[in-house]
Amino acid sequence: MQQREEKQLEASVESLVSRVAHVKSALHSFIYKLENEYERLTWPSVLDNFALLSGQLNTINKLLKNEKTPSFRNQVIIPLLLSPDRDEDLAKLTEQRVPVFSHEIVPDYLRTKPDPEVEEQEKQLSAEAARIGPDVAQKQIQTLNKLCSNLLEKLNNPRDDRDAESAAIRQNKPSFNPADTNALVGAVAFGKGLSKCRPPGQVAAGHPGQGPMISGGPTLQQVTIGGGSSQQAGIGGPVAPQQQGQPGRRPGELG
Repeated sequence: MQQREEKQLEASVESLVSRVAHVKSALHSFIYKLENEYERLTWPSVLDNFALLSGQLNTINKLLKNEKTPSFRNQVIIPLLLSPDRDEDLAKLTEQRVPVFSHEIVPDYLRTKPDPEVEEQEKQLSAEAARIGPDVAQKQIQTLNKLCSNLLEKLNNPRDDRDAESAAIRQNKPSFNPADTNALVGAVAFGKGLSKCRPPGQVAAGHPGQGPMISGGPTLQQVTIGGGSSQQAGIGGPVAPQQQGQPGRRPGELG
């Protein structure tokens, strides 16, 4: 009977080690892709890697919950030899992670209870839970269940319903101010609210029928037209006399 249990335990440990090795290989491959192939990595590929890891972890959980698998909690591990020297066999088995099996690392690797800090926090939470009365605890449970139910209902609703609800909210919410719109239309169409001040500068009276001219700006001088021999322009200067007797020819073509 004892030999049968030992063989069953050994087979379970070997199967568990094999499953963990598969998870380790998948993690190593995924991390390598994230670090070296992130430029070519696509979101569907990332989801495939997550699905692979999730399936492998579920397989390990099923293996541990199987009736034929012995309870590992009932097994006791006792260190037979502790040494501060390097152990090559141990380093090879642990892939250089645990090269030494000494008094310093044994409490961490063979710990069966949570860390002292975690254990203290767990005690505080247990004490707070004990101080809450049954009625208050029941109300908190009902509130939490209601929140979870609402969240599950929103998650289970079709995406079209959520999009339609979002569109309705956007349509009902105004994106403009009617008062500002009316003021802008009145200012453009009827000049309401616009100031009537003139631009700075002196206004000089012009000739009858002409608009006012602002002083300081460029003005046109009156052109005096004389006889056929010469013309003077206030802006352009003297104009060359027009040649007579040879219509249709330019002054430069006269010989």
